[in-house]
Amino acid sequence: MQRPAVTIVEVGPRDGLQNEKKIIPTADKLRLISLLSDCGFGRIEATAFVSPRWVPQMADSDEVMRNAVRRDGLVLSALVPNERGALAAVAAGAQELAIFAAASETFSRKNTNCTIEEALRRFAPIMPIAAAHGLPVRGYVSCAVDCPYEGPIGPDAVVRVAARLRELGCAEIAVADTIGKAPPDRLGRMVEAVSAAVEPSRLAGHFHNTGGFALENVDVAYALGIRVFDAAVGGLGGCPYAPGAAGNLATGLLVDHLEARGIGTGIDRKALAQAEAAVAAMVRSSE
Repeated sequence: MQRPAVTIVEVGPRDGLQNEKKIIPTADKLRLISLLSDCGFGRIEATAFVSPRWVPQMADSDEVMRNAVRRDGLVLSALVPNERGALAAVAAGAQELAIFAAASETFSRKNTNCTIEEALRRFAPIMPIAAAHGLPVRGYVSCAVDCPYEGPIGPDAVVRVAARLRELGCAEIAVADTIGKAPPDRLGRMVEAVSAAVEPSRLAGHFHNTGGFALENVDVAYALGIRVFDAAVGGLGGCPYAPGAAGNLATGLLVDHLEARGIGTGIDRKALAQAEAAVAAMVRSSE
């Protein structure tokens, strides 16, 4: 089978569902992951081992990770905020860990109750845990273009955080347009700056579609060498600590956009339509 030209990381089960107001039953989450597995995704962000007090939608992270479908060629990842979360995720069978920093001090304090520097220090103990189990670590840089509290974020701030994540040992660094309002020119300048510190082959794009720029931003990032993009089935999600950030880039939109340009994704569109229908029913039943 020909290798896809672009890798789509499906983040619906984590970033997509974490902002839902009503708790989604664990069985529904597991069914969604199974449906997404049938689509041909090689990477699915399944859950987050975070405090249920702050993100109650992820309170069943251990059960989700332990019972999620497994198949050859599929890597299930988990977001972890600290050493404790990493140990729990590894024990539950996570195959990749994800850590999250921010390029905005205000957002960092509101999202993780610590400064950027403090967050980076918290991540240091995670790396040997991952290494001991042969697991890759992905680092997120939130608010890589704009912050809901500070406004525009300069590329230099993003470069500093991305470089630190690389030094820590992250195999991949995802730059995130967290509030989804970055115009393509500003996003391009950020990607160009970060690419000077971290090779594009180790970068990923996580672009919310709140302002309708996500597909244009994918095109810009693709032209600059990025080949990994995040998307959420049905366009679910957003960050609970970023006001107005609802709306990840919908996976179906991304697949259709790339395939129309002749860029292979390896995703079965008919199977994805089934997952989209399941998500729509799931969200309706939780309202």
